[in-house]
Amino acid sequence: MVHVSMLLCNGTGTPAALNLGCHGNGSLASYLMIATLACRTICTLPFSYLVPSLLTAMDIENLVPWIIYILGTWCRSFQSISTVLDARVTCSSLKTKQSRVTKPATLSKTHKLSWQQELKQAFQQPKSQNLQTNNDSIDCNIDDIDDESFQKLVDKRCVDNVRMLIVDAVQNAQAGHPGMALGMADIGYYLYRHVMRYNPRDPKWFNRDRFVLSAGHGCLLQYVCLHLAGFESVQLEDLKRLCKLGSRTPGHPENTVTDGIEVTTGPLGQGVANAVGLALAEAHLAARFNKPDCDIVDHRTYCIMGDGCAMEGITHEAASLAAHWKLHKLTMIYDDNHNTIDGPISLAFSEDISARFKALGWNTITVDNTHDDMDSFNDALLSAFGDTEKPTFIRVKTLIGRLSRKEGTSKAHHGTFEEDDVKQMRQKVNWDSREPFHVIPMVYREMQIQTDHGEKLEKEWFSKFDYFKTNYPEEAAEFEVLLSGGLPPNWETCLPEWSVTDPVDATRGYSEKCLNQLVKVLPGLIGGSADLASSNKVYLQGSQDFQHSSFYGRNIRYGVREHAMAGISNGIALHRSGLIPFAATFLIFSDYMKNSIRLSALSHAGVIYIMTHDSIGLGEDGPTHQPIEQLAGLRAVPRLLVFRPADGNETAGAYREAITNRDAPSVIALSRQKVAANLEGTSANEVEKGGYIISDNSGKSLPDIILIGTGSELCLCEESAKMLRKEGRRVRVVSLVCWQLFNRQPKEYKEHVLPSSVSKRISVEAGSSMGWSEYVGREGIVMGVEEFGASGAYLDTFKKFGFTEENVTRVAKSLLSQY
Repeated sequence: MVHVSMLLCNGTGTPAALNLGCHGNGSLASYLMIATLACRTICTLPFSYLVPSLLTAMDIENLVPWIIYILGTWCRSFQSISTVLDARVTCSSLKTKQSRVTKPATLSKTHKLSWQQELKQAFQQPKSQNLQTNNDSIDCNIDDIDDESFQKLVDKRCVDNVRMLIVDAVQNAQAGHPGMALGMADIGYYLYRHVMRYNPRDPKWFNRDRFVLSAGHGCLLQYVCLHLAGFESVQLEDLKRLCKLGSRTPGHPENTVTDGIEVTTGPLGQGVANAVGLALAEAHLAARFNKPDCDIVDHRTYCIMGDGCAMEGITHEAASLAAHWKLHKLTMIYDDNHNTIDGPISLAFSEDISARFKALGWNTITVDNTHDDMDSFNDALLSAFGDTEKPTFIRVKTLIGRLSRKEGTSKAHHGTFEEDDVKQMRQKVNWDSREPFHVIPMVYREMQIQTDHGEKLEKEWFSKFDYFKTNYPEEAAEFEVLLSGGLPPNWETCLPEWSVTDPVDATRGYSEKCLNQLVKVLPGLIGGSADLASSNKVYLQGSQDFQHSSFYGRNIRYGVREHAMAGISNGIALHRSGLIPFAATFLIFSDYMKNSIRLSALSHAGVIYIMTHDSIGLGEDGPTHQPIEQLAGLRAVPRLLVFRPADGNETAGAYREAITNRDAPSVIALSRQKVAANLEGTSANEVEKGGYIISDNSGKSLPDIILIGTGSELCLCEESAKMLRKEGRRVRVVSLVCWQLFNRQPKEYKEHVLPSSVSKRISVEAGSSMGWSEYVGREGIVMGVEEFGASGAYLDTFKKFGFTEENVTRVAKSLLSQY
């Protein structure tokens, strides 16, 4: 672990660079980082300062100051070396990557002059006027202080402005969650002003750092930072429309509404898993495309979580995986304000969260007080940047509702403030003479320093990519296809086709064949199972596992962590780099994943959920594992496509539609028991319509009855139809493989498949009957399962619940005889 002081001198006047502590297994990257921070200071020191260090050197750690001195001497002779020291090598001819923390070493006179009057007003009030203020007066004249101290005052004043905008927005909306936003204002501002690399003029720039607010109720902090940073999506007017219908500032962050929001969060803990997915995507793409002389994939993921996130199970699941995979470019910032809605966390939470994360394998750091000094937070970030083996967990102790009379209590979590409380908050930061939603003009310019830096980095990145294209044309072509979100030409032709003579298999078996053809032509396909790869049949043959030693692997081992698997998959999809994640488990366990699946749909994340063992047909494992109500619940989720294919060809069609519809998640429900490879009349192409006719002996007449089925029960409908036709009945069989796609079809097509004049209809599906009445009508019959299943051989189970061709035929005859 490398300990770095940001101060130029310690208390004795000895240069702090000489006291750098490099403990443990310091890496070369760590030493270079120290050199980056200390070079310009040490290079001005007399040679005599470093001789003792050299003479007493016993190991590499003690040689660090000497090495820095040599580099510093070189720096004096060749000024261009300062650029090199601030960079990590990316392309041999483009060593331009800047230090992460971008505080200017020297402030321009113009910059200081623009701030002086504002800072004097805020920090040099007479003592009598400062007794009740939050901003402590300073003893020296602002004109005389050094650049570093001056920058700290600028940052402090910018944070004041952030807090006042938060208060104004909540008061104006009479709604919102100001507590966390006020408490974390220092952190949010610091990340956007000094740390993260992004470009508001191109919010989708691929190599930007990603920021996730898992504690989504604190979104007002992010909205304010986005506004000050110059994101077009959050104007001052948008802050005034907080929580209003149709605004770009909803009550929790939504990635489809506001540029600059990477993922949709709100349900606590989801953002933690999303952040792990984003970091996973970066690590995977870096391993696949970076070259020794050119790293085109190199960005970090930052996530703010709160006490509520810490309590949620998904956080533990996701954090465990992040540590196992050693996703070292992931930084988790824990807002430790010790409050939730109901009161102090001591009511229900007493564990040492830092110890938990350390035990999981994270680099853990505690920052005691960011409200008065950000140096310790800065040092924590430097530790995160220097650790190449672990993700970093930074525990930041904050005060919820900072400045208000509710400060430090759960009452500050949500809601507005009393007017006299607002007045005293304004007085604390010398803001009482300003109108609501006032922004100090210099704050915009201050934030522009970072955004201009981001724009410069983006231009440099495109130059690197030109180098990459010239020297690695094949990899560059594949990378460009991924980034475009497009699909290779004629990719769907790889999908298998089955004939009636092919051997029978479960639809999970047909799925396996589809996946292992798709992985050959879709460079973005990546995914895995929650410890059920062999049962779900989703292992990608010829691909390695995604592990720390093989980030390029495309098989992800999630272990028994269904919830985290879904949340991480959302992060992979929302990385928006062309990756197509799939997540597999038994259908019954979709309930563990439901919140994440819902957020997949809400955030337009194209995750493919492969869910096998889809009915009572799984047999012997019994009712604990036999899904009944799961399909109905999933079909109720807006935008979620739920496929239940009947054979191999429909399975191939389901994959084609799931991959084609990249702005929506899909569930492909698959059987354990064997079914026909090609049920006569089915078609992969017809799956795109969601429902279609597979057989009909009516000719030009209307059918007497329509049998509607899905999955393994479609063959029962077809066999029953054959029996009824022998008795002279006109019978139509319809596959309703995806309700959502069928509902999108033109009215004329739906009328063609299910004529309103044919009221005798029967649906056959081994699950809950909920929802089927829309398709069978008031006079139809729904054959479903209205109780939990039973343990036994699948044929016996099907017979017990009436799913045999004989019983379907009996029910059909009964319906036909009614009138």
